[in-house]
Amino acid sequence: MRKLLILAGISMFAVQVQAADINAGQRLSASCASCHGQKGISSNPMYPNLAGQKAPYLVKQMRDFKTGKRQDPVMSAMVKSLDEAAMNNIAEYYSQLGK
Repeated sequence: MRKLLILAGISMFAVQVQAADINAGQRLSASCASCHGQKGISSNPMYPNLAGQKAPYLVKQMRDFKTGKRQDPVMSAMVKSLDEAAMNNIAEYYSQLGK
């Protein structure tokens, strides 16, 4: 029974990731481009490249900025209004770049 519950949880996560809307992520990422670059490659080494990063990693970082676990006044303000779907869409968009 426990294995079945674990498999069900993994399956639900996989569906969530696949359900991300890359086109919506691209639209939502417009405000990210000023620091992280049009295609997720920053021209300033002060800002990390997002292109090709794994979506779960990017979502975690956005959540951490939103909750205050990570501190940065600019990033905290940028993600403040994003809901889970928006964060997933943005993360999926950037994860597909550079492939």
